[in-house]
Amino acid sequence: MTIDRDLAPRLEQAARNAPTVILAGPRQSGKTTLCRSVFPDHPYVSLEATDVRSFATDDPRAFLAQYPTGAIIDEVQRAPDLPSYLQGLIDAHPAAGRWILTGSQHFSLLESVNQSLAGRTSIHHLLPLSRGEAIRFPRYPQSLEEALITGGYPRIYDRGLDPTEWISSYIATYLERDVRTLRNVGDLSAFARFVQLCAGRTAQLANLSSLANDCGVSQPTAKAWLSILEASFVVFLLPPFHSNQRKRLVKMPKMHFYDTGLVCHLLGIRSPQQLVSHPLRGPIFETWVVSEIAKQRTHQGLTRGLSFYRDRSGTEVELIIEHPERVSLIEAKSAATPSISFLKTARRVAAHLQGLHSCDLTAVYGGDQLQKRSEESLVPWAQLYEASL
Repeated sequence: MTIDRDLAPRLEQAARNAPTVILAGPRQSGKTTLCRSVFPDHPYVSLEATDVRSFATDDPRAFLAQYPTGAIIDEVQRAPDLPSYLQGLIDAHPAAGRWILTGSQHFSLLESVNQSLAGRTSIHHLLPLSRGEAIRFPRYPQSLEEALITGGYPRIYDRGLDPTEWISSYIATYLERDVRTLRNVGDLSAFARFVQLCAGRTAQLANLSSLANDCGVSQPTAKAWLSILEASFVVFLLPPFHSNQRKRLVKMPKMHFYDTGLVCHLLGIRSPQQLVSHPLRGPIFETWVVSEIAKQRTHQGLTRGLSFYRDRSGTEVELIIEHPERVSLIEAKSAATPSISFLKTARRVAAHLQGLHSCDLTAVYGGDQLQKRSEESLVPWAQLYEASL
């Protein structure tokens, strides 16, 4: 079934204003389904098929001539020269919303677009399902552990699939196909170990030296491989908070996965029962909270303003959301029983920021009771999508 995605209204608006709309995001995040739903009158063509891709690459003018009124072109980064030929068509007929382009490789797609279609396109990102989107399906995870293991890829929800089996195939396909097209990775087994190591370090500082040593590769290789995971929307780096206060803050970003289902699978977690007492339950939940907020903001067109706070003494808040006149300090606590201690560290950080920022404090936790006290809130995980942060 097709559900309403939060990004749909923004795509519709973009198509009324720009000749070209770009939709980037990880494989299987629902880009094709969303575009065909929002733009049902556009012809659709995918460059995944070898013969179609060869046509678009070998004779781009003839390929584009098939679509005089425009089209949805899927996985456009597979024909990197195509946007330069689109430029001439758009300049000759700059009608809004003619061309809808999708891609699952962020850097290569944007490099091609920025060179050819600068000023002629509106760029958007579709990430895996947020909780608010997932519950629009007839069947969705009820418990926190089920939600963490299932993740947010739409096909699992749409077809009622076993997330373990589907994610296993997804990872194999990613390693065998996508990684090879992004960069020449000579040792796929070493890269697979690197991805597993990253899963074990989700919600931790992205220490390239440590990752390289543990994987047995050079630090430049680790840096290149991490950029592959970023480019294919597997991980993102959360920057540290910067302030003009004199307190010494860490400068290294934190690494988070966009999807906790991938994290759990890479860590060998196959059942909700395993996750209940798993030593990485806390970091996995933290990644879920941060990625959930990142998804919501991305689908609203808000791509900046997220960071984390950690000073040299170890005082840390998992997420800071910067607003024009205030900041929101977000703690992630996987415990099911609410406690006033959840916001202890956030209060300390708010005191550090006193005079610089007005702060509101929120702890997202694994229970089900919503509690609000003036500028402090305890928000159940399942209600995070409804919270005003």
